[in-house]
Amino acid sequence: MFSPIRISTLRIALGLVLGALALSGCVTGEGDDRHLQPLPARLVSEMSGKGMSQGDPILVRIFKKESELEVWKRDRSGQYALLKTYPMCRWSGQLGPKKREGDRQAPEGFYTVTADLMNPRSQFYLSFNLGYPNPLEKSQGATGSALMVHGACTSAGCFAMTDDGVTEIYGLAREAFAGGQRSFQVQALPFRMTPENMARHRNNAHFAFWKNLKEGSDHFEATKQPPRLAACGRRYVFNAKEGAGPFSPAEACPTYDIAPEVQPLVSQRQARDEARFAELIGSGTPAMSYAHLDGGMHQSFRAMLKSLGPERMQPMVAGKVEISRPDAALADPFGGDDAPGRTDTTGSLAIR
Repeated sequence: MFSPIRISTLRIALGLVLGALALSGCVTGEGDDRHLQPLPARLVSEMSGKGMSQGDPILVRIFKKESELEVWKRDRSGQYALLKTYPMCRWSGQLGPKKREGDRQAPEGFYTVTADLMNPRSQFYLSFNLGYPNPLEKSQGATGSALMVHGACTSAGCFAMTDDGVTEIYGLAREAFAGGQRSFQVQALPFRMTPENMARHRNNAHFAFWKNLKEGSDHFEATKQPPRLAACGRRYVFNAKEGAGPFSPAEACPTYDIAPEVQPLVSQRQARDEARFAELIGSGTPAMSYAHLDGGMHQSFRAMLKSLGPERMQPMVAGKVEISRPDAALADPFGGDDAPGRTDTTGSLAIR
């Protein structure tokens, strides 16, 4: 439970956030304390069992193709460990980065979420803004605003987690901020950056961009620490050695080295993945392309949609908000042959 001082501090901080969000289309006039709901006892117990406290820092990873969102949390070892995987109810667009306002694309990239990007009065229950476009995207002329992780099961460029799902995710972020974390990193990726997925998507027009995203994913996987972010030469740079730079997204990269404590770990992982990638190509792994209508939905929710229909499913996951483009959600190709269900995916409405 929250102490009176802690609740007061949270109310003041979130009150300031509301002022900044008053111009956003995602804000309602409802005055309730949904953003202060305590974390479920079972989740707190899971944290304790993994050597984590409610106030420890978090990191979020999003995978479009798999329609999953992971929350990682720093444990007593000082490294980040996976706390929970949430099934995503809806995302929109195609695999690939967002480029312009109105393209329905959900973003791909590395984002930094600060307390002022938390929205306790979202029209989609609760939400936080990813901060798109980030500095690299701005340098490339990207446009768009209010790209969120939110509740409900509707998307026009956002990641919809259901009301129950976003309540936990929002609460985890709130507690991390209350514990002293100044910002948390979100890694929004097209798919799990495995050699198998890279081989399947090697002919995609976004492959070079995805290779750059994989570098950041590799840094995290190798170190279990959020990589330090920079950008130059129209690409991300991860864990540059202290003192390197300056880095400017739109200018050529200066000479720099990767931090010496990180380089051998990352190099070992990348060498292993590159060898596996070459093996897959040599064995004839086909390059795949997905022709689909609009975005994706986790297979657990797609099964629910198929079984119940959108009208009966809606109040179970999204309150009064309609499920976006249910026909396209049912046509989602990402839950089939190459993406079997994950037994560790969790969520109050997950179907196993």
